[in-house]
Amino acid sequence: MNTIRKGSTLSEKQGTKTTETATTTTTTEILHPKLHGYVGFSNLPNQVHRKSVKSGFQFTCMVAGESGLGKSTLINTLFNTRLHPGRDYTLELEKEPKTVQIHSISADIEENGVKLKLTVVDTPGFGDFINNDKSWKPILDEIEGRFDMHLEQEARVHRSRMMDNRIHACIYFIAPTGHSLKPLDIEFMRRLHTRVNLIPVIAKSDTMTDEEIMDFKHRILNDIEYHQIQIYQAPIYEYDDVETVAENREIMSKIPFAVVGSIKEFSLKGGHRVRGRMYPWGVIEVDNEDHCDFVKLRQMLIRTHMEELKEQTNDVIYENYRTEKLSAMGIQQDASVFKEVDSPVERMEQKRITHEQKLSKLESEMNAILHAKAQDKEKKLKQSEQELYNRHKEMKAALDKQLAELEEKKRRLEIERTKKKGFTFNK
Repeated sequence: MNTIRKGSTLSEKQGTKTTETATTTTTTEILHPKLHGYVGFSNLPNQVHRKSVKSGFQFTCMVAGESGLGKSTLINTLFNTRLHPGRDYTLELEKEPKTVQIHSISADIEENGVKLKLTVVDTPGFGDFINNDKSWKPILDEIEGRFDMHLEQEARVHRSRMMDNRIHACIYFIAPTGHSLKPLDIEFMRRLHTRVNLIPVIAKSDTMTDEEIMDFKHRILNDIEYHQIQIYQAPIYEYDDVETVAENREIMSKIPFAVVGSIKEFSLKGGHRVRGRMYPWGVIEVDNEDHCDFVKLRQMLIRTHMEELKEQTNDVIYENYRTEKLSAMGIQQDASVFKEVDSPVERMEQKRITHEQKLSKLESEMNAILHAKAQDKEKKLKQSEQELYNRHKEMKAALDKQLAELEEKKRRLEIERTKKKGFTFNK
């Protein structure tokens, strides 16, 4: 319920000025009518589905971490294809790279008629040097550079062909040391957690026991909390059912994900084939949740939260970067334009103040108009008075002249009459 005070315009009556103020109350009522027939708007999700399938989807994922942690293998395992060719370490040792490089690989993949343009951004060289100071900077520059490209596209006249090249998620690989995060890991996540959705994973978790993995996860989470690092958290919507909420909570409870990657298949007893790694004592199954958290990572990254990752990138991370960028360029915005007031009392008070300001402005404008009209009338009255005075003066002068002429004629007539009388008497 909103209360709005409305003020009437000022009126002038018999030389007095009056102001009328009335108060009205408007009520917005939300109806929940029952439809008596099929309308058709329930088909809107199907329309969105057809449009999405037709245009396809796009997703950009970055993998970062030290060499030898299985980044390429995990990407190939996630999408069940040899997408990432991996790296030739012998050739790299011969070249002796001195900086972190950025490699981008794009592929168009299709599943059940749904097309996905997948882009994987690799960061070879990260953490491979004796001095890793600022080794995170080329990665941060790459992320911000993509934001700048998107900002430039938004400023173009024609924006129908905008390409979203922003990085939607960064899978950061943590070495399975079993102790805690390295200073390089902490510095990397501190620098990038406001620029990308961070998803930490424990690489090659098959080198640790279940107890060691649990302790290692606990230490990692403590370090993340202590250094106030923001990692991606799946959103929970109010319309989600109980099963979806429970599923999201179970996924989030596995962070950081202890993963094992492999695209090799092995046959188990009974002819069942699984992806995994062969050891003398058995097979580590990639798709077995009792062996690792790969299924939960794939479920969050691809099956359930890919669109949420893109929305988080666009609505939160990119918007914050865009605000910082435009503010640094000197473009300011009135914060009150998008200011939201949650309290109804404060909202009504703001409306009252705004309304009184409008009334005061209207009153001053009306006073100015009335003053201008009064001055105009006074000027016209003075002008008319002067004109009447001039006409009166002219008429008086004309009358005096006529009177003088009549007096002169009267005098002449009397002289002539006297002369005639004298002439008659003498005769």
